[in-house]
Amino acid sequence: MSTKNKSAFSNKKMVWRAIKDSFKKLNPKTQLQNPVMFLVYISALLTTALAVLAFFGIRDANTGFIIAVAVILWFTVLFANFAEAIAEGRGKAQADSLRAAKKDVQAHKIPSIDKKDMVTDISSANLVKGDLVIVHAGEQIPADGEVVDGAASVDESAITGESAPVIRESGGDRSAVTGGTTVISDWLIVQVTSEAGESFLDKMIAMVEGAARKKTPNEIALQILLVALSIIFLLVTVSLYAYSVFSANQAGIVNPTSVTALVALLVCLAPTTIGALLSAIGIAGMSRLNQANVLAMSGRAIEAAGDVDILMLDKTGTITLGNRQACDFIPVDGCNKEELADAAQLSSLADETPEGRSVVVLAKEQFGIRGRNMGEMQIEFVPFTAKTRMSGVNFQGNEIRKGAADAMKAYVEEGGGKYSDECDTVVKKIANLGGTPLVVAKNHKILGVIHLKDIIKQGVKEKFADLRKMGIKTIMITGDNPLTAAAIAAEAGVDDFLAEATPESKLQMIRSFQSQGHLVAMTGDGTNDAPALAQADVAVAMNTGTQAAKEAGNMVDLDSSPTKLIDIVRIGKQLLMTRGSLTTFSIANDIAKYFAIIPALFMGLYPGLAALNIMNLHSAESAILSAVIYNALIIVALIPLALKGVKYREVPASKLLSRNLLVYGLGGIIAPFIAVKVIDVVLVATGLVV
Repeated sequence: MSTKNKSAFSNKKMVWRAIKDSFKKLNPKTQLQNPVMFLVYISALLTTALAVLAFFGIRDANTGFIIAVAVILWFTVLFANFAEAIAEGRGKAQADSLRAAKKDVQAHKIPSIDKKDMVTDISSANLVKGDLVIVHAGEQIPADGEVVDGAASVDESAITGESAPVIRESGGDRSAVTGGTTVISDWLIVQVTSEAGESFLDKMIAMVEGAARKKTPNEIALQILLVALSIIFLLVTVSLYAYSVFSANQAGIVNPTSVTALVALLVCLAPTTIGALLSAIGIAGMSRLNQANVLAMSGRAIEAAGDVDILMLDKTGTITLGNRQACDFIPVDGCNKEELADAAQLSSLADETPEGRSVVVLAKEQFGIRGRNMGEMQIEFVPFTAKTRMSGVNFQGNEIRKGAADAMKAYVEEGGGKYSDECDTVVKKIANLGGTPLVVAKNHKILGVIHLKDIIKQGVKEKFADLRKMGIKTIMITGDNPLTAAAIAAEAGVDDFLAEATPESKLQMIRSFQSQGHLVAMTGDGTNDAPALAQADVAVAMNTGTQAAKEAGNMVDLDSSPTKLIDIVRIGKQLLMTRGSLTTFSIANDIAKYFAIIPALFMGLYPGLAALNIMNLHSAESAILSAVIYNALIIVALIPLALKGVKYREVPASKLLSRNLLVYGLGGIIAPFIAVKVIDVVLVATGLVV
């Protein structure tokens, strides 16, 4: 997506749209969705009404002062709207990009797989769930579906932003296709899995533009706290006004405390900073996830990611590269290593698997074996089958075979050969190291063993160490036997592993951890992962996976990179930290604003309060204006932090808490003392207050 790496403020179009939306959000119904800012909105309306009355001689305070307070309060409301609008802007830009990819196309509907030639052309908008369509090279896939026949390269850049094509084929875990993507080679027969208007692209557009965003439980809880604080300060302000009226009457003087001043006091003491930024923080958290090419189906999932303490990751493709590679030739029974490499390469020339190709490459690298003339050698290739569990070649009266140790043992002994103790020892040693042994034999005589090894992804061990510092336990899931799994787990640096994993064992492990109070995250791409994904607190389905997996998960990784789970956890923690840090900062601000306004406001009634005017502010009017100006400007100053998020560090939670209390708690106390005093000096120096 073209906008995903751009700063919101560097995109002029996005900023202008946010400014326009700031005024559109002045609708009372929209304002009512944020109770704290609705209080500011009502305060702005009230001071505006007082300013109008002042023109007719009904003055609550100095006319210029009332107008200044009203203008600043309106700016406070607009700044809060702008924070939310700029956060939504990224999602709207992404949604515009996706809408450009979503278009009605002509679909080639067929009655069945074996009747490919009986094509009926209809609009993609008229397709229904269960329909079969055939898509040729250069054509757009008309709807979400499962590939039921064929294999092809598909360009998914309109969805993922990545230019490299991907392979989609029938069967397995790479059969799901998304409407709006383009077939660039061969053909596919796709069975439609979604109704019109309910496609993955439709859901994605709704999510990224915020139309389907619901407030999360934590967000709602925080909003309730902020509303409670606002009500308390409202009661305090009303009480102060009543008390000031009573005190003025007792002293026989005109009450110097105006309604305008008390409205300003209420707005300054209410938690308006976090109230203004709360929605933006949540939207920005989802936007950061979108920029990482992960679509969250709910904000709750992102919050849960922030509290995750168990990560379950597939071994293949996540911890390892996904394909085992030959790393050594080990001769036995007096065989020469080069002879073993030569035979191993011959047996692998027709093996198109990554493992087979790695054997050919290793023989070239170690002994320079290349340039064979297949015609002269009259080679007959013997393919691998599930029954024989071996493959190889026949040529010029020779037989070369490679395969699993037990299958090769039976093959050799049937031909009168011997499976030696030395070979058995080598096989067990490789297995103990977490590798896969492939035994090679020529004419029923064992030559040696090929060591196939899972290649651990670079940097994975360091990432797991970082997660451990964050208090997160990592568990590798694999279908390997326990011995192999233990060796790979040790090399990768994970904390635990689940070997010989089945859908039932994955589900049971997740439920066990959850019953102990843990929050569990898991990745998956297959139908057999769906039960566990549905059970996990954070379930990340691969976009390349099956429809069942994508429906079971609460997040979809558009890049289909299982290691993305680590980034998701960081973004979740960053979201929670940002919200907590800015809440701390907002509440801490009240201490300084209390010392700025209360003494200056009531010194006329109680001269002794002058001792509390520790900032030596010029007057009641300058103190109030300085505080409300700071209150508005701090929202603008914190918008970039709300969008970007507080920087996350891989340290224990207690250290993070201490650091954030120091930075945002102490900073929230000190910053307004300095800022309010500076604004007061500027107001007096420029003659805006006397």
